[in-house]
Amino acid sequence: MSGKTITRADLCEAVYQKVGLSRTESAALVELVLGEITTCLERGETVKLSSFGSFVVRKKGQRIGRNPKTGKEVPISPRRVMVFKPSAILKQRINGIDVADEAET
Repeated sequence: MSGKTITRADLCEAVYQKVGLSRTESAALVELVLGEITTCLERGETVKLSSFGSFVVRKKGQRIGRNPKTGKEVPISPRRVMVFKPSAILKQRINGIDVADEAET
């Protein structure tokens, strides 16, 4: 694995290179898409991107946790967490399985 982290700037540059918009328009487009995803998640909605995966907001109730150093019990307050569930197609692509070959078998 290369260990490279893709940043917003990298996404903007990819849009600029592949779509042909100006750098400013590419950055605005990336920000608009990320902003819309964020807004939907803030409202507790699931964001499903076909052939990619789903971002799901889950509610976690209050529970008792433990400080690993001291062993002391500590209450953990209720909160919302975001989970990403990759699609089967994305899982196959990550594992190097050609989706077209898989469909033929």
